[in-house]
Amino acid sequence: MSATRKLTIVGLGGSLARISKSRAALRKALEGAEAAGAQTVLLDLRELDLPMYNPDDDKPGEAATRVIESCYAADGLIWSSPLYQGTISGALKNALDWLHLLGPREPSYLHDKVIGLISAAGGTQGLQAINTMEFATRALRGWAVPYVVPVASAASVFDAEGRIQDQAVGLQLETLGQEVVRVAERFATHESPDHQAECDDAAARVAAAA
Repeated sequence: MSATRKLTIVGLGGSLARISKSRAALRKALEGAEAAGAQTVLLDLRELDLPMYNPDDDKPGEAATRVIESCYAADGLIWSSPLYQGTISGALKNALDWLHLLGPREPSYLHDKVIGLISAAGGTQGLQAINTMEFATRALRGWAVPYVVPVASAASVFDAEGRIQDQAVGLQLETLGQEVVRVAERFATHESPDHQAECDDAAARVAAAA
């Protein structure tokens, strides 16, 4: 990796709620990534307003293109989802479905991308959402860092405006962001020139669409 190139960590997640605990958790993790020297991008599911992925009509519009190209250009990602009915939200699953269009790329999908995982649960079963995201990570050929943050009893961790009240959880989220940067740096030192060129092209497409 060039000594002058900063890693880019993309956060994808949150929920469609105005006050989203999973979005607040994601922002905290991205702060940790920034503290570790990376530049960060937040893809907020509420703001993106993605259409449903339809394989019979899968030409991506502006929002889907931003998700696809930002994720492909990233050195690492952090995904964050609420726990809905024992799994991830439909909004996050839909965003991940749009990444199916990365299959024909070379390298395909999220090949060798480092991914950190967060869930926010009302009860104590946040690992169920983490497990679902781990399945998706493998299907997309990425690498989930072993350190995950399932935020349990989220109502007691965040206040009514989504601010973190539990400093121990805040530290865990920042640590996750730092860990994604640390592992992404390891991968970046071994990436091929062709792989970096593909990522640079994706970053240019994101910039052109902005």
